[in-house]
Amino acid sequence: MACENDNNNKGLLLALGLVLCVTLSFFPRVTEGRVPFACDPRNGLTRGFKFCNTHVPIHVRVQDLIARLTLPEKIRLVVNNAIAVPRLGIQGYEWWSEALHGVSNVGPGTKFGGAFPGATMFPQVISTAASFNQSLWQEIGRVVSDEARAMYNGGQAGLTYWSPNVNIFRDPRWGRGQETPGEDPTLAAKYAASYVKGLQGDSAGNHLKVAACCKHYTAYDLDNWNGVDRFHFNAKVSKQDLEDTYDVPFKACVLEGQVASVMCSYNQVNGKPTCADPDLLRNTIRGQWRLNGYIVSDCDSVGVFFDNQHYTKTPEEAAAEAIKAGLDLDCGPFLAIHTDSAIRKGLISENDLNLALANLISVQMRLGMFDGEPSTQPYGNLGPRDVCTSAHQQLALEAARESIVLLQNKGNSLPLSPSRLRTIGVVGPNADATVTMIGNYAGVACGYTTPLQGIARYVKTAHQVGCRGVACRGNELFGAAETIARQADAIVLVMGLDQTVEAETRDRVGLLLPGLQQELVTRVARAAKGPVILLIMSGGPVDISFAKNDPKISAILWVGYPGQAGGTAIADVIFGTTNPGGRLPMTWYPQGYLAKVPMTNMDMRPNPTTGYPGRTYRFYKGPVVFPFGHGLSYSRFSHSLALAPKQVSVPIMSLQALTNSTLSSKAVKVSHANCDDSLEMEFHVDVKNEGSMDGTHTLLIFSQPPHGKWSQIKQLVGFHKTHVLAGSKQRVKVGVHVCKHLSVVDQFGVRRIPTGEHELHIGDVKHSISVQTTH
Repeated sequence: MACENDNNNKGLLLALGLVLCVTLSFFPRVTEGRVPFACDPRNGLTRGFKFCNTHVPIHVRVQDLIARLTLPEKIRLVVNNAIAVPRLGIQGYEWWSEALHGVSNVGPGTKFGGAFPGATMFPQVISTAASFNQSLWQEIGRVVSDEARAMYNGGQAGLTYWSPNVNIFRDPRWGRGQETPGEDPTLAAKYAASYVKGLQGDSAGNHLKVAACCKHYTAYDLDNWNGVDRFHFNAKVSKQDLEDTYDVPFKACVLEGQVASVMCSYNQVNGKPTCADPDLLRNTIRGQWRLNGYIVSDCDSVGVFFDNQHYTKTPEEAAAEAIKAGLDLDCGPFLAIHTDSAIRKGLISENDLNLALANLISVQMRLGMFDGEPSTQPYGNLGPRDVCTSAHQQLALEAARESIVLLQNKGNSLPLSPSRLRTIGVVGPNADATVTMIGNYAGVACGYTTPLQGIARYVKTAHQVGCRGVACRGNELFGAAETIARQADAIVLVMGLDQTVEAETRDRVGLLLPGLQQELVTRVARAAKGPVILLIMSGGPVDISFAKNDPKISAILWVGYPGQAGGTAIADVIFGTTNPGGRLPMTWYPQGYLAKVPMTNMDMRPNPTTGYPGRTYRFYKGPVVFPFGHGLSYSRFSHSLALAPKQVSVPIMSLQALTNSTLSSKAVKVSHANCDDSLEMEFHVDVKNEGSMDGTHTLLIFSQPPHGKWSQIKQLVGFHKTHVLAGSKQRVKVGVHVCKHLSVVDQFGVRRIPTGEHELHIGDVKHSISVQTTH
C-alpha cells in the first residue's frame, strides 16, 4: 500500500516504525490523490447514511454517526491515531500534524517525499513576531495551509495542525521560547489570532481550510531546569497573572481567531493538571470563551498526570477526570486503554464520551472530511504544484527581511557598500548554517540560502568557522579567523545558538554565548582592519554586553532563526537593499538577572520583600542589555499627534455598580461599564521619515494607568506598521478602546478601568487622557 493511503493501517505502521513507508517515500511516484476519508460516493453502503448528507446540519450528522458507533469504536476514536470503521466507510485518521512556521514532519500525520519533497520554511515564530506585522502573520498562515491542504490531497498530511504555540515567553532561559511570539500578551494575542485566521481560512463560517490548535494551555513555560521538568512542575499562578498575562493569547485565539482546537499542557496549575481541570477546560475554554472545536492533550499528558504526578489512584480515575474536565482527544494511548474500564466502574458514562466525540467529529465535518470526494471540495484542486512555489518562497524571504532587528549601529557603519569592498570575511559557527536557520518544529525546506551564500552574492568572501559548532569548546581555529580579519575589508561574525543549546526539553542554564564564542568575537574584532558586524542567530535573548561595549564592533544584528531564505535576507540588510525595521519581541536581560529569578517562580510582578525583580518589560525595572521593542533603522523617524482626544467618559450600567466598585478603589469593573464602540478613541499620528532611505516603521502604542494603586510599567496596547518614503510622512490612525486598552487586572483577577489621568506613549510622544465615569 502506498504511503499516502496508509490511514487504515496507521496504528500497525507506527508500531512497525514506518520502515516501509519511509523507504517508499523516497521513490518518485505519481500522486493519484487521496481516497475519500468517509462517505465515498462510489460506496453504495454509505450513500444512505444521514451523516453523509451534506444538506443536513452538521450537529444532526454528528449525532447520526455517533448513534451508529459501538462503544469500543468510540473509545478508539478519542486518541490521536483514530481507527478506521470499515463497516461505516470511515478510514483511520492521524490527528497529530504540526505547522508552526511551515508544514512540519514532527508529527506522525505528515510525511515528506515523492511528489512532496519539501515545504516552505518560514522564519521561526519568535523571528516573525519581531516584524510586528499582523497581515504578514496571516499571510504566512494562508500559505502554510495551502501547502498543508495540497499535501493532504496527495495523501501525505492531515488537516489538524497543533500550531501555533502562543505561550508567553516569560523566562529568557526557556528552550521553547523560540516557538512563541514573545513576552508581551498583546503581541502574542494578535499573533495568535492572525496566524489562526490565516491557517483556517473562513472559520467564521462552518468550513475550515485546516484546523489550527493554540497550545499549551496554560502557564506552560518550563521544560527542564535545575532538576524540575515539565512533567512534574506545579505552576503556582495568581488569578491576576493568569488573567492579564498567561491566558490572554489563548482567549484571543478562541474569541478573535475562532480557533478549532486548544491543547492543554503537561504541567499542573495551582495543584491541578491542566488536562484534568474543569475550571480551565470546561468552564473557561468552552464555557466563557465558547470554543467551537475540540480540546486535545499534549502528547501523553493524561498518562503523565497519572504515572508522573500521581494525581489519581487508578488509571481509570485519570481517564475519567480528563474526560469530565472537558478533554476530547488524547494524544497518546491512555484513553484507548482505560476508558472502557472507567465506564464499567461508573466513573463516567458513555454519554460523556459521546460529548467528546461530537466535538471531534464536528471539526472533521467542518474540514469536509465527511463530504465525499476530496477533489470536488473547496481546496480540492491544490496539489504538488502549490508547494514551494516562487511566490511562497518570496514570502519566506520577505518575512525574514522584516524579522531582522538592528540592535546597534555605531557611526552608521551599516549598510556596507559592496563597491567599496574587495573581500568580506564571514566567520562563525552559524556563518554557513542551513537547518539551524529554521529552528524547531520545522519540516524539510524547499532549499536554503546560508548567510555565507547570501553575502557572496554581493561581494567576494573569505570564510572561516572559527568554532566547531556553537558549543565552541576549543580555540584552535581562532588563528585562521584572525588572519581573515586582518586581510578582509570588513568582517561579519555569525554567532549564537542552535537546537543543541535551546530546544524542547532543553532550557538554558545561562544567557552568555556558549563556550569560547565571546573570546572568538573579541579576538577577531581586535584583529580586524575594517568594520566588524556581529550577527546573533538565536531564539532566546543573549547577554552580549561585551560586544555592545566593544569599540571595535561596529554594528550588531539579531537575526533570530530566519528561515530557509535567511542568508539572502541577512545580506540584503547588511548591504542596504533592505532597510531593517524589526523590533525585539522580548527583553534581553544581563546574565546577573538569572541569580534573582528561579524559573519555577511564575510571578510576573516584583516582590520587594524577597528581592524578586519581576519579569518582562511590564514589571521588571532593572538593567537590560536591550529592551523589549528595541530596533533601529537606517532612517530616522519622528512622530507628532494630529488628532488626540484628551478625555473620555465611561458610562456605568447602574448606580449600584458605580457605588460598589468605583468609590472605594477609584476604578470601575469592566463588567459594570457600557463597553460599546463609543469608547473607541481615535488618534491620528504623523510619522515622518527624516532619513535619506525609504523605510518601514513600527509605531508602538503603550498605555500607563494613573499613579497610585493601579500603577505599573507601560503596557503595549497596539502597534502599526507603515512604509514611509525618505523625506515624507504618513498619517497613521490608531484606535484605543477604553475597556480593552486602559483597563488593568486587580489581585482577584477582575479587570477594572482606573479613573484619572492615563498616559499613552505613542512612539516617542506622550499624551495624557482623563478617564471619568458617568451614569
